[in-house]
Amino acid sequence: MKKLLFTVFGLLIALSASAQKSTDAAPQKLDKGLLWKITGKGISKPSYLLGTLHATCNLVLDDNILTALDNTQQLYLELDMDDPNLQTHLMAGMKMKNDVKMSSLAKPEEYAKVDAFLKATLGYPVQAVDGFMPLLVTSMLIPKMVDCEIQSVEGDLIKYTQDQQEQIYGLETVEDQLAVFDAVPYTEQMAELVKTANDNMAASKLELQRIMTLYKEKDLNAIYNFTLQEGSPMFAKHIETFLNNRNKNWVPKIEAVAKAKPTLFALGAAHLPGENGVIMLLRKKGYKVEVVK
Repeated sequence: MKKLLFTVFGLLIALSASAQKSTDAAPQKLDKGLLWKITGKGISKPSYLLGTLHATCNLVLDDNILTALDNTQQLYLELDMDDPNLQTHLMAGMKMKNDVKMSSLAKPEEYAKVDAFLKATLGYPVQAVDGFMPLLVTSMLIPKMVDCEIQSVEGDLIKYTQDQQEQIYGLETVEDQLAVFDAVPYTEQMAELVKTANDNMAASKLELQRIMTLYKEKDLNAIYNFTLQEGSPMFAKHIETFLNNRNKNWVPKIEAVAKAKPTLFALGAAHLPGENGVIMLLRKKGYKVEVVK
C-alpha cells in the first residue's frame, strides 16, 4: 500500500513542475544542489530543506543528507506517510464528486481505448476504477513508466527517521492533496488519461526519465527549465492549485516548525526553484537559505 501512496501523490511533483510554465519569466538561478540549510530570523539551530523525487531508480541518500538527518530532530514531508490511517483517508477521497464516472467524460471509442490500455498495463478494466479521479488513475501508472523497481526518496527518509526513533509529520493532509487533484475539471483529467493511453505512455516515460536524470545531477535550474519547455498546458493552467498556493501555505508552517525544533523538510524538488518556490519565498521573508555542497 505504501508504494501506491507514493505513486498517487508522486504525480504531484510532475504537476507542480509543469505548472511553473506560465510564471516566473526570469527566476533567480540557484546553485546546484538538492539540500539547503535554513538559518536566521529566530532559528536557533539550522533546519534543512531537501528536494525529493517521489519515483526513481537506484538512488542512495548521500552523506550530506544523512548528516542533516543526524543534526535534526524530526522529519516533515508534504504528507505524513507514516500515518497508520493514511490508507483509509486515501480510499475515502479517490472518487469523483456527485458520482461522476469516467465513462461519462469520454467518447465511447476513447473509453474503450483506456479500457484496453489499463487491462494491458495494470491488469484490470477501466470499470474497476470508473469512479476514481482520472489523474489518480494516471498516477497508478508511474511504476510502469520506469525500468526498475520503483523507489522514493521519502521511503528512505522515513526508514532512517524511524531508526532514529524520531517523529514524522506532514505539511498537508491526505484531504489537502486529494483536493489538488479534485480542483482540476474531470473532463481535463480524462483527456490527459486518454492521451496517455493513445501513446502507450511514451511521452510520460520520456519526461520522467529526463527528470530522473536531472535530479541525479542535482540541478534544480535544469529541472525548472525542462518543465518550462515540456510541461502540459493543463498543468500550467492550474498553476495556483498545483504550485503557488501550496508553497505559500507551507512557508509559514516551515517558519514556525524550524524555530521550534531543528527539522528536515523534504518536499518535491519542483517546489524549490522559481520566484514562487519555497527557497525564494523563505529568502524574501529574511531567512538565509544556502545550498549544502
